Amino acid sequence: MNYKIYDSPVDTLLLLADERGLLEVRFAGNHADALTQLEGGWSEGGDVLVDCTKQLDAYFAGELTVFDLPLVYSGTDFQQQVMRALRDIPYGKTCSYGEMAKRLGRDGAARAVGSANRRNPLPIIVPCHRVIGANGDLTGFAGGLDIKRKLLTIESAEL
Repeated sequence: MNYKIYDSPVDTLLLLADERGLLEVRFAGNHADALTQLEGGWSEGGDVLVDCTKQLDAYFAGELTVFDLPLVYSGTDFQQQVMRALRDIPYGKTCSYGEMAKRLGRDGAARAVGSANRRNPLPIIVPCHRVIGANGDLTGFAGGLDIKRKLLTIESAEL
């Protein structure tokens, strides 16, 4: 079990991985808060996290539009299905929760898609920030709407 604290332009991120791949990306606020989130058994570093930080650097520099990392999805089958579908939203684009539900063949399941988005353990890498309300409003995001707005601005997405 490995961790890395990454200072991004939007927040300090706590990155967690194991031998299978990236497990979580947490918005931590600062280094001290990030360290308090760790339980015993975590070591700093690891190949997956080296690759992850390189790709995050490129993403925040506007040089990377799709992450290529081994990801470990958690949650129910439906939540995992939503996580995979989120990766199909193109960089710089947004879609609504209802549109996501339709893409999954679950017309009318916008709230369930929203619930799965809230449980996304891999924000930024699995771009749940690209999902917005049907009327175009920014809606809930684990890191807060300010961070969601910043991520969409980095991608120059239409708001």
